[in-house]
Amino acid sequence: MSPTEQHSSFHDPLESLGKLLSHFGDQGVVIGGIAVSLLGEARFTEDLDAMVLLSVEEIPHFLTVAQKEGIEPRISNAEDFARQNRVLLLRHTCTQTDIDVSLGILPFEQEMVERSIVHEVDASLQIRLPTPEDLIIMKAVAHRPKDLLDIQGIIQSHPKLDQQRIQFWVSQFAELLERPELWEDIAGWL
Repeated sequence: MSPTEQHSSFHDPLESLGKLLSHFGDQGVVIGGIAVSLLGEARFTEDLDAMVLLSVEEIPHFLTVAQKEGIEPRISNAEDFARQNRVLLLRHTCTQTDIDVSLGILPFEQEMVERSIVHEVDASLQIRLPTPEDLIIMKAVAHRPKDLLDIQGIIQSHPKLDQQRIQFWVSQFAELLERPELWEDIAGWL
């Protein structure tokens, strides 16, 4: 599937997700494979990921609004799961596209939303994305092999990155998590 075909197949769930996030003051961003494909190199993804600044008390209201946008929980105890794991496991009902919505609370996540950019996917669809730097930071923390490949693609597509921001936040997470490799593994690429 080409990047254009993939974006087309995600048009309806992305549109619904964008509308859902707009109900909450655009306090969320689309992340994951779609964000990487739009900000870096196109790659295959099977689902949608987002992060929204949302307290656990707001989860019931978020789920009510999501349902109005054609997005429903994909597990029976979605609210309890989200309270415990800070992620809502949802599904766009018409397309059966899975959507994972992380509940943000960290200072970095708040900054990421403040710095986010509106990206035009096509003439009829705009979504809010993190900056390339902030997507790199998220990918560095996740640190799976595909995340490291995603980082390389973003760096190639954006040669004028704010390297100080990336180093600051990745180093902060590396120290907090006691995982120095989070920064060490990507430092040479920047």
